[in-house]
Amino acid sequence: MVTNTSGKKKTAIARATVKEGEGRVRINSKPVELVDPEMARLKMLEPFRIASDEREGVDVEVTVSGGGITGQADAVRTAIARGLVQYTGDAELRDAFMEFDRSLLVNDVRQSEPKKWGGPGARARYQKSYR
Repeated sequence: MVTNTSGKKKTAIARATVKEGEGRVRINSKPVELVDPEMARLKMLEPFRIASDEREGVDVEVTVSGGGITGQADAVRTAIARGLVQYTGDAELRDAFMEFDRSLLVNDVRQSEPKKWGGPGARARYQKSYR
């Protein structure tokens, strides 16, 4: 059985394929152990820490694009967690993920607001002084 899932965070999109295997996790065709920085790697592997016995017997292949390091890490962890839940069909695992962190299974839809004219950012405006 093969399961395809996706995860999003800001502008990062991750697509994960979960299938039977030896417990390999690959991000953009590279082993997850080579991902730097370490905080991003730990974030990506969070679903496996919660579902400790699920890593053996499944291979996870993830392609991720867009965004920055942290956004990609969050998108990858959502895609992996969704894939594991869908692959195993385990309601207890789903509840464990939801109890730990809801964003493991639900995409974070927040986007940065576009910059507008008359200011340095989305909401900030240039100060004026005429006295």
